[in-house]
Amino acid sequence: MIVWNLHGTHAQDGDLAELVGLRHKYYIIRLEADKDFQSHRGVLKHNDLIGKPWGSLVYSHLGSPFYLLQPSIGEILRELPRNTQILYPKDIGYILVNMGIGPGQTILEAGTGSGSLTSAFAYAIGQSGKIYSYDVKPEAQKLAIKNLTRLGLVDRVDFKIRNIAEGFDETNVDALFLDVPTPHEFIAQVKAALKPGGFFGCILPTTNQVSKLLHALRIYNFGFVDVVETMLRFYKPEPERLRPTDRMVAHTGFLIFGRPIITPVEEGFDFENENPVE
Repeated sequence: MIVWNLHGTHAQDGDLAELVGLRHKYYIIRLEADKDFQSHRGVLKHNDLIGKPWGSLVYSHLGSPFYLLQPSIGEILRELPRNTQILYPKDIGYILVNMGIGPGQTILEAGTGSGSLTSAFAYAIGQSGKIYSYDVKPEAQKLAIKNLTRLGLVDRVDFKIRNIAEGFDETNVDALFLDVPTPHEFIAQVKAALKPGGFFGCILPTTNQVSKLLHALRIYNFGFVDVVETMLRFYKPEPERLRPTDRMVAHTGFLIFGRPIITPVEEGFDFENENPVE
């Protein structure tokens, strides 16, 4: 199944489409012949949308206007059904770039949740990549499987129910991400699964959890460790009165990254300044 036709100029049967109404209220639907979209602003027939150029202005039977657009991956992730707190697109984007996620890679994750980050990983690795996703809660993975099936990405993911204290089946993977409450307890398993110099990432809500993880990463010889948080602020797009919006997406969690290295870190080496400490 095609996720959505990012290269097409016209909406096609089977495409994911975004209908944006007044005040930027939007709905994401999959276009299917002979079906209807219904909202309090009226009904739109899918047959009337299929074949229209993206960006077209369309009207419901009540005369309410909607723009027909292709949804972005960020908009899709925000709308996924969830039973746990999901990662925000601002964090996901940084994770993908900072961990070098791309086509053909093999990725491990633990803490599937509702499948938000799993979906982003699956989208980024393309058809030639593979994701192995571990969780201890079958009900969580059921929702994640449903979400990835809706996006046409489920074939790129192998879901496993297991406590990762028992270790991972895979070795020499390109990247590994943990979204679990006590990641410091599993760094030995992480290092056994990652290829030397691979990418490790994690998200944690509190500083005391981060401190425990930093100690564990040092014990297991991870280098180039970063701790960051991302903050996102929108501006009102009015040329004559440009100003920040009243709300911003501030702290959502601490992101921790590191690389497993082979040669032990020399005593006194300062990774932050990339020079030996005098």
